[in-house]
Amino acid sequence: MMAAVLYGKEHLQVEPVAVPTIDSGDILVRVKVALTCGTDVKVFRRGYHARMIVPPAVFGHELAGDVVAVGEAVKGFSVGQRVVSANSAPCEQCYFCRRGLENLCEDLLFNNGAYAEYIRIPSRIVERNTYLIPRHVGYHDAALLEPLACVLRGWEETLPRPGDVVTIIGLGPIGLMFVKIAKLSGCRVVAVGRRQTQLKRAAALGADELIVGDDASDPVKTVRGLTGGRGVDIAIEAVGKPQTWQWAVNMVRRGGTVNFFGGCPNDTTVNLDTQLLHYSEITCKASFHHTPAYIRKALDLVSNGHIAASFFVNREEPLSNLLEVMRHLMSHNGHLKTAIVP
Repeated sequence: MMAAVLYGKEHLQVEPVAVPTIDSGDILVRVKVALTCGTDVKVFRRGYHARMIVPPAVFGHELAGDVVAVGEAVKGFSVGQRVVSANSAPCEQCYFCRRGLENLCEDLLFNNGAYAEYIRIPSRIVERNTYLIPRHVGYHDAALLEPLACVLRGWEETLPRPGDVVTIIGLGPIGLMFVKIAKLSGCRVVAVGRRQTQLKRAAALGADELIVGDDASDPVKTVRGLTGGRGVDIAIEAVGKPQTWQWAVNMVRRGGTVNFFGGCPNDTTVNLDTQLLHYSEITCKASFHHTPAYIRKALDLVSNGHIAASFFVNREEPLSNLLEVMRHLMSHNGHLKTAIVP
């Protein structure tokens, strides 16, 4: 088969490799579509991911496809079915899993290899985090489940209430998902982005206020001004930079909640005003990854038509063009997702 193999920093080759073999509990899926992700761009730029992938390896993790082979011990799946598989599955036995924190599982099994004609889904993910695609749902829509599940978990972790004023900083695909989910939850959304194209996309998804956030502006002052100086109920940071982490803390009201969703580069430190955090009783949270329960919630949202790929995917390219796509995404921060079709 043809597959995209990552060899190191910005070193990617689409080349023939062996079709994966499967064990008794595995399934083999023909990839119909794989979506690009900001994490994949980071992996391409850095040449590795400490927890998810060690080169040389086929990479990519947002996919939907057709089952073409099943191991003899597999139950619930058969050749010809359309499936969507998450990129991980917890052990369900460790300290964190027993406390409902499967995303922090001590033995979280990751799976990569979506940028290829076929991908092996290991038995644990087959059993705990692979799902049939409803007949009315397309492959592109189904492939959104992994990032959408991460967003849903991050959103619910902030404990939003209908009518809350929510600031979302960063309007790439993840930030735009937060905009849509916040509107579905009955919140007033203040979208902060660097580019007019991003702000227009946020408006199309229902954002109530649009604010340019760059080095030449003062988005904190502007956001607080929209609430009479009080500050917003929730601030979600979806960029992953120290500056925007600080913006988020300074935008919320007393008793408000900040979600540091965007992960900063390794060895990054952020200075926060301890007096502000303490005397204003600001709750600071960070959200990482997803759990099987949130993958199922994401599937329900997609199946019910509330979330569609057309909101977040604006290009389609063959697998042979993946290197060009990665370079484009690396130089065009905030771009929407590209659908890779092997």
